[in-house]
Amino acid sequence: MDRLSIRVSDVHKRYRLGVFGGTTLAEDIKAWWAKVNGRPDPRVPIGKEHMAQRSGEYFLALRGLSFDIHQGEVVGVIGRNGAGKSTLLKLMSRITSPTSGTIWIKGRTSSLLEVGTGFNPELTGRENIFLNGAILGMRKHEIEDRLQEMIAFSGIQHHIDSPVKRYSSGMRVRLGFAVAAHLEPEVLIIDEVLAVGDVEFQRKCLGKMKDVATSGRTILFVSHNMTSVRSLCNRVIWLQDGKVAMDGPTEEVVTAYLSTYADNKDEVEWTAADAPTSEGVQLRKVSIERRDENRLLTWRDPFRIILQVNNEHMDGTGMNVGLLLFNGDDILVFSTTLNDKTPIAMGQGINEIWCEVPGGLLNSGDYRVTVMFFLRAKQLMRVDDTIAFALHDTDHGGSYSRRKGVVIPVLEWGRKGS
Repeated sequence: MDRLSIRVSDVHKRYRLGVFGGTTLAEDIKAWWAKVNGRPDPRVPIGKEHMAQRSGEYFLALRGLSFDIHQGEVVGVIGRNGAGKSTLLKLMSRITSPTSGTIWIKGRTSSLLEVGTGFNPELTGRENIFLNGAILGMRKHEIEDRLQEMIAFSGIQHHIDSPVKRYSSGMRVRLGFAVAAHLEPEVLIIDEVLAVGDVEFQRKCLGKMKDVATSGRTILFVSHNMTSVRSLCNRVIWLQDGKVAMDGPTEEVVTAYLSTYADNKDEVEWTAADAPTSEGVQLRKVSIERRDENRLLTWRDPFRIILQVNNEHMDGTGMNVGLLLFNGDDILVFSTTLNDKTPIAMGQGINEIWCEVPGGLLNSGDYRVTVMFFLRAKQLMRVDDTIAFALHDTDHGGSYSRRKGVVIPVLEWGRKGS
């Protein structure tokens, strides 16, 4: 195992659906008695009873995962939601254990999986730095030698002696990354928490990770941002349905991964039995509507994203629908909701809702749509990658040089002078 940093060997992780324990023996007895008498589990929240119908079934989050990572490699882990990325990182961080298989990691490991992971909210930022260092096995003088550098990098000097419970999510992720990266772990594991930070801080983080990598340490980086993956990683592991779909050079794997979105259709419709459903809301159809169905959709053309929704709620005034539009590089181009401009009440029954995207806004390329539903600011459901479509460079056969940028808006220009 010379220079081997991480070995994941035939790892499976199995969860049992709909099964969870009570906090006391009395609660477990009540749940057992309810089951014997054919009543709902009293531990299941009201409105969530349907989730317990599959109780006892098993779900394999990881299925025979195997790979090796050597010292100094910067490896990206990509895949769609539910592919097993976060499960893998939790296993590698020793938060949970594999059902079978083994994970071997050489050296001190530092993980940043969620905002504020490992922080005691009652302690100050400074005290949490010392706590995290002690957990990693560092001596007090080693932490003190790096303390000012960590505080300066986090950019929260004025709040470092305040309790972490008063920090915003952005402040917590700044401090969390500063601690994880500066305590000199042999292995650094990072989930997509950097999306919480601002653009300037994300650049600092990517620069720091490059510095850590050049010093011979190993980085495992999970992200949906293919631009960051391409910039940082020299190797990528693509997970799909809990298995390794592809493992190799960054550009080859990312290109293959993004090409899977091109298989999606620009219209999808579900039956009442199969439709995505949550708490009385069903998404029945998503489609693209263009002015001229007989020609290619170009970056100059306006179009509509059409949703067909079945709403069973009597009062639709608290219902909101949102769209996330991602481009071919997996970058979120924009988000919008039904009530952004003028609140629109959704009636009971079948509703057809549309969102108009103006021409001359988006660059040419591939796009896909994620749909979300909210009831009085509470997210009810998120349906990822419902449809995919392409905007072409031009509406005629001539050549057109593709401009750079995520968006290429057609803006008003003017001139003064003789």
